Amino acid sequence: MSLTATDKQQVVEQFRAHQTDTGSPQVQIALLTRRINDLTSHFQTHKKDLHSRQGLLQMVSRRRRLLEYLKRHDEASYRQILEALKLRK
Repeated sequence: MSLTATDKQQVVEQFRAHQTDTGSPQVQIALLTRRINDLTSHFQTHKKDLHSRQGLLQMVSRRRRLLEYLKRHDEASYRQILEALKLRK
């Protein structure tokens, strides 16, 4: 259910701003989106997993706050990340 190290490294390489970037908002949003997508597919078979559902809601809230931060500080990268991850706003 969690990301493997190789999956995480691939996401970081795709969305990083420079060589040593691992914690920029773009990378954090991409990692959260990947985990959210994995959890939503998990809920197709485990409908009564309420503990994981609570964690999913927390991740969605954290991603929303990061997206709002990115929109305030860097509109161009905000638009770019929405397009790359196919998120709607």
